[in-house]
Amino acid sequence: MKSPSKTLIIRFSSIGDVVLTTPLLRVLRSRFPKSQIDFVTRKEYAELIRTNPNLNLTYEFNTSTGFAGLRKLKERLKNERYDLVVDLHNNLRSRYLRSMLEVGEIVVVDKRVPERTLLVKLKKNKYDRIVPVADRYIETLKGQGIHPDGRGAELHLPDEVLFGTASRIAKLRLNRFEHVIGLCPFARHMTKEWPAERFAEIGLRFVKETDGAVMVFGGSQDIVRSAAVSAPIKAKTQEDRVIDFTGQLTLAETAASMQYCDVVVTNDSGLMHIAAAMQKRSVAVFGSTVEEFGFFPPKMTSLVVEQKGLRCRPCSHIGRNVCPEEHFRCMLDTDVETVWLAVSEMLGREEVPEKKERA
Repeated sequence: MKSPSKTLIIRFSSIGDVVLTTPLLRVLRSRFPKSQIDFVTRKEYAELIRTNPNLNLTYEFNTSTGFAGLRKLKERLKNERYDLVVDLHNNLRSRYLRSMLEVGEIVVVDKRVPERTLLVKLKKNKYDRIVPVADRYIETLKGQGIHPDGRGAELHLPDEVLFGTASRIAKLRLNRFEHVIGLCPFARHMTKEWPAERFAEIGLRFVKETDGAVMVFGGSQDIVRSAAVSAPIKAKTQEDRVIDFTGQLTLAETAASMQYCDVVVTNDSGLMHIAAAMQKRSVAVFGSTVEEFGFFPPKMTSLVVEQKGLRCRPCSHIGRNVCPEEHFRCMLDTDVETVWLAVSEMLGREEVPEKKERA
């Protein structure tokens, strides 16, 4: 494959998948420092990579424009005459977009669909090794002599977000507390969610045993449900020890706010990957999904709590809205004490990045 002068990378969604493209962007830029590297993603996720210094242009697709908007974007991209298109999504939209672009070369990510299907449907594990999704993205360009650098995902937040978050956090006077925990109790699918009341128990125990405070993170769709986490903690401590950011922050602002947490407890969700990209120590509770799918957080900064050995697990590679076995043991068998022990262990670890001084 000839060295590209103009490369287009396609990954429309979702939060975690977009974050996990950042190691590829970094090693691709290192390999071709003078090349033009552009990115296509959905508008709601663009802030995660828009200010990435390894990119030249970010094209934002607004799904509300439908097929007409996608066709318009395609016509715009045709004029760029890319040498290389890297399709990290490989769905109907991305296949349409990459078709007839007069591209020198098109490469497509290997999602390990046969192995994934056998594991989910028949519980037969045919994975020869576990390859994280970020490394799968990079292996797409192995023909270019590109290899993982071991540094993990990263987020480059604009100064206005960092300064704005610092101002917001300063008003909370977090220096009154010994520690701060971040709770991310929500996910897109029910079978990826550890019960909200157990997140609340972790938060309450954290406050009492560490003289700490709690931050709750989630999207606008989670606002009503967030009370199940924040209210029980407030009822048994002081209200100012619970900062419920659910629905109040953009993705970039969420990432910036996580800098002030000593540890983050999360489900297998997009916010888990944001915490990892911010190099925060974390505890991740996994239910219906498993490590073979490639989405486990980095071992250096995280611990995963899961129920190994359940015959019904995994039941999906992305999660389900209901437990197909109607017992939900993959999450309900994970008790608060087990997660608390993981939180305590992570608090005792030395931080990998330089610790953010609290305002």
